[in-house]
Amino acid sequence: MTLPAGIEEVTIGGETRLATEGPPVYGEPTVDGWRVWGAGRSKLAAMIEVGLPVQFDAATMALYLGAGAGTTVSHLADALDRVYAVEFAPRPGRRLLTVAKEREAIIPLLKDARRPETYSHVVESDCGLLVQDLATVDQARIAAAHRPFLADGATVAVSIKARSEDVTAEVSSVFETALEVLDETYDVVEHARLEPYHDDHLGIVARVD
Repeated sequence: MTLPAGIEEVTIGGETRLATEGPPVYGEPTVDGWRVWGAGRSKLAAMIEVGLPVQFDAATMALYLGAGAGTTVSHLADALDRVYAVEFAPRPGRRLLTVAKEREAIIPLLKDARRPETYSHVVESDCGLLVQDLATVDQARIAAAHRPFLADGATVAVSIKARSEDVTAEVSSVFETALEVLDETYDVVEHARLEPYHDDHLGIVARVD
């Protein structure tokens, strides 16, 4: 497995785990400055664990949609120079602000990812990585709407939650539709289900042409 820059496989507690180097945030196990990046807590870590080709380097600027309380964002901030972290819900947003105080790379934006025009004046237009983890409808279309923020050749890593799109539809049908929508804007490279880490989730990696 080829890992992105700043991500290592480290033996912690007798088990080899994905890890980043930095101070702990949410009580995760650590050893010698490295902290576990658990795939069960992070869709992006799960995408890496199942072998999807998520790639970035230390100089990459990332835009993260659905940052939550900052769990995954904090790991990205260990590896990257800058992470724009978008979160709409007030409660996790407050926690995100606390995490951002401890990591200068994080720029928190308490905004709605369905309205990218509300932060287009803040986020730079040459981000090399888009990560999306949203529990809402139209997840693929939201990712597509953020194309203006991305540099040519950028990586797009999207986690599609089937039950957030339609609780009555066949999961495979939801995923097929999402892939079709993303492929209208990006070059879909690879996709895979995220079990056993996350049920009814599809990880998709695409590139900006």
